[in-house]
Amino acid sequence: MKHTTKFALVVLLGVLALFLEFVFHLNLVAQIIITVVGILISISMLIEMIKTLRAGKYGIDLLAITAIIATLAVGEYWASIVVLIMLTGGDSLEDYAAHKAGKELQNLLDNSPQNAHVLLDGKITTKPVDAVQIGDQVVVKPGEVVPVDGIVLSGSSIFDESSLTGESNPVSKSLNDDLMSGSINGDGAITMKVTKIAADSQYQTIVKLVKASEAQPAHFVRLADRYAIPFTIVSYLIAGIAWYISKDPVRFAEVLVVASPCPLILAAPIALVSGMSSANRNGIIIKNGTTIEKFATAKTIAFDKTGTLTKGILAIDQIKSLPPYTNEQLLSLAASAEQQSSHILARSIVNAVDSKTLLPVSDIQEVTGMGITAQVDHQQIKIGRQKFATREIKPLSKQTAIFVSINDKFAGYITFSDQIRPEAQITISQLNELGIKNTLMISGDQKATAEMVGNQIGIAKVYSECLPKDKIAVLKDQENHLRPVVMVGDGVNDAPSLTVADVGIAMGARGSTAASESADIVILKDDLGRVARALSISQYTMKIAKQSVLIGIFICIGLMLVAATGIIPALLGALFQEVVDTVTILWALLAHRDNASLKALIAQQKNN
Repeated sequence: MKHTTKFALVVLLGVLALFLEFVFHLNLVAQIIITVVGILISISMLIEMIKTLRAGKYGIDLLAITAIIATLAVGEYWASIVVLIMLTGGDSLEDYAAHKAGKELQNLLDNSPQNAHVLLDGKITTKPVDAVQIGDQVVVKPGEVVPVDGIVLSGSSIFDESSLTGESNPVSKSLNDDLMSGSINGDGAITMKVTKIAADSQYQTIVKLVKASEAQPAHFVRLADRYAIPFTIVSYLIAGIAWYISKDPVRFAEVLVVASPCPLILAAPIALVSGMSSANRNGIIIKNGTTIEKFATAKTIAFDKTGTLTKGILAIDQIKSLPPYTNEQLLSLAASAEQQSSHILARSIVNAVDSKTLLPVSDIQEVTGMGITAQVDHQQIKIGRQKFATREIKPLSKQTAIFVSINDKFAGYITFSDQIRPEAQITISQLNELGIKNTLMISGDQKATAEMVGNQIGIAKVYSECLPKDKIAVLKDQENHLRPVVMVGDGVNDAPSLTVADVGIAMGARGSTAASESADIVILKDDLGRVARALSISQYTMKIAKQSVLIGIFICIGLMLVAATGIIPALLGALFQEVVDTVTILWALLAHRDNASLKALIAQQKNN
């Protein structure tokens, strides 16, 4: 039975018992109803407690069960119903604070390649992707998703593998090059030979990794549970001593009523809900209270590069022109030639110049997978791959570039790079100030590019050329003293690592829905600085939660000592418990406000 159902049932039966006793004077019937409900819920809690103990954990259920049974045993059934209402109400609130998103894999599954164009006897036949076999020849048209893993048999094109590897730059593929399912074809049709069936291909591997990660959640002890054992022992000692000295079992029940762990059950969840509300005001969705507890004590935070530490948008890095052309002239001619193209690099070039300066273009011809030729300002322009535009220079080492020849003479080239987010450096600095010294970058990019970005923004350690399984291995290999581990990412390839991390944070404003669904925290605005804000909110929330719990515990111990003298009846003790609850709730609600540390972070980010 769900906690919310238990709470509703207890309240309903409590109201019914109230009417039966005080309106219809059916005292015995009311007592039987409360006793039956109390015993059933106690049995339910006992079963849950046994399961918890078998899992190697502990909680606060034992003290609650004892309080209910003790009050029922000595006939204080109204005190019992008050305790029951608060206990089930607290559990319901905790469920709300710890709610989980239920569709972690839906986006991955929805976007899995469904069909493939299989080439049979010179004719193309569309088949379900699961029907494609190893050795089949598959045609991938421009703009389509590669359905299965394979190698290129004919044709060449540019492929976007960013959702799989995190590599921001499009990758050129030609004869005998490997293709990964889930990558997106650019402007050229290719024919590929299938090397893996759909179930074993890269995209489905990511889905499997997410499922496997979800099946192995990290062990974590909640705040209230950490105080449960000492509080329970103290409560039993005081109640037992009071019974021994007074020789009255009612005294035992009276002590345990005020010892009922409602502050432990209520304080932390309310503080966590308040913290989640504070985060929401700051454009941050924290999906459950346990996430706040883990994040507040995090020791390591890892970042994906593309789209997380960088903008994920290619921009011109360098322009290298040869005389008699200047850099400005080369860029202007290239942009004019490319102004009608939809290619990602063409768009970057065109966006880099004033549209009013573009020259008229004519006689545009596209050479599939190679580039274009065009007439610009009475000059013949060839722009595209190096071997298409020129053979006069050595190939560049893994730089994304386009090459330009004018009237069949090499005129220069333009290189591209991803742009570091302007707020990245200040974010890393703020995380260090908040206590996270072990910052990592785990990227699919080549080593030189990844290290350049990491060094520029102050990342402690950089891991490069990582596929999804490599990212998971890095996170799992972190030593215990460096945990909890947080992972920040934005793409489909990040979904497994976000799930396997102790806390996963998705840049959800522009990232993949799969990453957002797999994450514990989602940043709704395209602002990396909100990761530091989320940490500040989590730390402040846990500070308030601990204070609330301790306030409740100290007040309860004081009431137990008074109740041990016999001057507090059980029903009055249950009502006193409501006063304790009110105090702890009001204190826990302080987590709803923006704390001084958060305000300082925001001011620093705005001034950056």
